[in-house]
Amino acid sequence: MQFIKVIIFIIFIVINIQAKSISVPVVVPVSWLEQHYNNPHLVIIDVRKELLFKKGHLKKAINMPVFRDLFVGKSLMMPKLSSLQELFSKAGIDNKSMIVVYGNNQPIWSARFYWISEVLGQDNVGLLKVGYGNWKKGTFKISTKTYHPKKTNFIPKVDSSKISTKLQTFMAIGKSNILDGRPKAYYDGKKSHAKRYGHIKSALNYPGKSNYEVSKRGSEIKSFNKLEKLYKDLPKDKKVILYCEDGADAALNFLVLQKLGYRASVYDGSWLEWGNDLNLPIQTDKK
Repeated sequence: MQFIKVIIFIIFIVINIQAKSISVPVVVPVSWLEQHYNNPHLVIIDVRKELLFKKGHLKKAINMPVFRDLFVGKSLMMPKLSSLQELFSKAGIDNKSMIVVYGNNQPIWSARFYWISEVLGQDNVGLLKVGYGNWKKGTFKISTKTYHPKKTNFIPKVDSSKISTKLQTFMAIGKSNILDGRPKAYYDGKKSHAKRYGHIKSALNYPGKSNYEVSKRGSEIKSFNKLEKLYKDLPKDKKVILYCEDGADAALNFLVLQKLGYRASVYDGSWLEWGNDLNLPIQTDKK
């Protein structure tokens, strides 16, 4: 009997080691998700609107509509730590979880979840390479039922190096690399959702949409070989602070730059905060 208990214990240890050893790719190929779909530690997050989710979603996917769960109020900042802890706990996420997140044809929204997960220390997470439905018909089971996973007690381990404050961003002007992830028209000062038009002084423009390609089949994140060429002129010896209008394009830039070996963080307040603060320096390239 004692021998049997020892064997069971060893099997239990091996299973847990194996589960922890499976790393989720930063950008998840459809084939990888298909291969690991039945892993008990896999958690699938769908960040689309609830209405779209109810019409059809991957079986056992959990709905976290980005503007309901991952932004707060008109400022569109990150929710409080306690709210995120409860959100992740309800999703059944723990330190063994392998998380894959998907959204629609704009991967910036699922990237928002990716970045928040990284800030919370939940780094075994990846972004599905394509948007919902952009896979061969019959690859995955589609459901219209709501899945309720077993609730966990998610314990965040906040990594403050992946988030920057307004003050840190101000202090970085002219010293660190600051990247504006908005479309060029916003960077140039022709458009803005804030009171002021333009961009943070010394910031460079790297639109988040440059990280993915759009075709009739939908959007698909570019290969890292292509992305490395996109950022080739950006030095790696300085920290990179990323911002956009609301923290979504910046999150996609964060995912890419971190994978490419940069020390990146996201200024969560982004232009909605900076552009509405009349005391902060801006510049415009509007002609």
